[in-house]
Amino acid sequence: MSDSQASASKPGLSRVLGLWSLVIYGIVLVQPTAPMSPFGVVSVKAEGHVVTTLLIAMVAMLFTAIAYGRMAAAYPSAGSAYVYVGRELHPALGYVTGWSMLFDYVMNPLICVIICSKLAGNYLPQVPYPAWAVFFALVFTGLNLRGVKASARTNALIAAGLVLALVLFLGAALRYLAGQPLDAAALTRPFYDPATFTWAKISSATALAVLTYIGFDAISTLSEEVENPRRNVLLATVIVCLFTGVFGALQVYLAQLVWPDWSSYPDVDTAFVHVAGRAGGAWLFAVLNFALLVANAGSGMGAQLGASRLLYGMGRDDAIPRGFFGALHPRTHVPGNNVILIGAIALVGAFTISYGFGAELLNFGALIGFMGVNLASRVRYVWRAERKTATSLVPPLLGFLICAYLWASLSPHALVVGAVWLASGVAYGAWKTQGFKKPIEFKEVE
Repeated sequence: MSDSQASASKPGLSRVLGLWSLVIYGIVLVQPTAPMSPFGVVSVKAEGHVVTTLLIAMVAMLFTAIAYGRMAAAYPSAGSAYVYVGRELHPALGYVTGWSMLFDYVMNPLICVIICSKLAGNYLPQVPYPAWAVFFALVFTGLNLRGVKASARTNALIAAGLVLALVLFLGAALRYLAGQPLDAAALTRPFYDPATFTWAKISSATALAVLTYIGFDAISTLSEEVENPRRNVLLATVIVCLFTGVFGALQVYLAQLVWPDWSSYPDVDTAFVHVAGRAGGAWLFAVLNFALLVANAGSGMGAQLGASRLLYGMGRDDAIPRGFFGALHPRTHVPGNNVILIGAIALVGAFTISYGFGAELLNFGALIGFMGVNLASRVRYVWRAERKTATSLVPPLLGFLICAYLWASLSPHALVVGAVWLASGVAYGAWKTQGFKKPIEFKEVE
């Protein structure tokens, strides 16, 4: 058999996803209600300027989306930040990026346990928060240990339910505001309030608002299943970021008009559902509370499974101790040790840190990954591309600089905790590879 015949007969992924299929996938992944969960903590940190922080974060994510699209064109089968960085810059930097992104994975189920516990407490306030935290940590862990996976149809139904809840909120908010005396100052205050605006507060809050966009980068993992991936992955990633930013800004803008006093939320972590209650009454409070509870439960379980799979891939390749992290349950084929470990971290974290601080720690890892992809894209299209254009050179540079600024704008405590995580990973990697002289590779696991 000739090489061409062997290649033709070799099974592979079918390129069946068009541009808009990819866009819909990205929107479902990021979730149309993404700005609602961090709304309260961002509002307090920015002293009311949630819209402004969301739009600034969108600019950083748009530049980063372009970088992801270009790197997906260069490495259509990779689809991960640490591979892009490891191949374009240096394997050691790829390792650091992978370890940082792992922090993102670990923190996601933690903050989902926290907010799910708060949302459930809105229905049954007589049940104390610690009991809810234990309940959700056990549910996430138990379901993942059984290998339960949500089908594409279930994800689509959840997304449709979230869109419906969002439409109900938008309608109720517009109806509520129609009866309020709003002058020009009130309408522009969500963007700029001269009484409270400071660039330091906006920068710090924007670093937190990046949480709204987390997940868009997963679009690049579908490169091998996309028609014309060089064009469509980049366009889809940019469109998803743009949609999330603009549509999210509309949500929080109306929310700020409905509840302009950012210092008076009954509960900061679930502030948006209280805004919904003011706009539409008890029924909308209950509906939106349930929608966000389902959304965060699904996100938390998915993130816990994703983190356990990433740890399994690292353990399988002996990047971390294989005996513990590289083990699979013989019946469920689930990396049970890792699932339990992530669940334990989520439970301990739910008792020791706040939702806002957990979100900052998540963004610590995510922003390092975004910086790495921007830098890798810049290096590739400055040093290796035969044809250099401004559109190839400028966006990754701006994306890197803005992401670096936002990363540096995280709270000092978040930077210290993140640095400890990073240092521990670098120290272990250096020991494992004899100063990074031996190759070390992370692999995604399906």
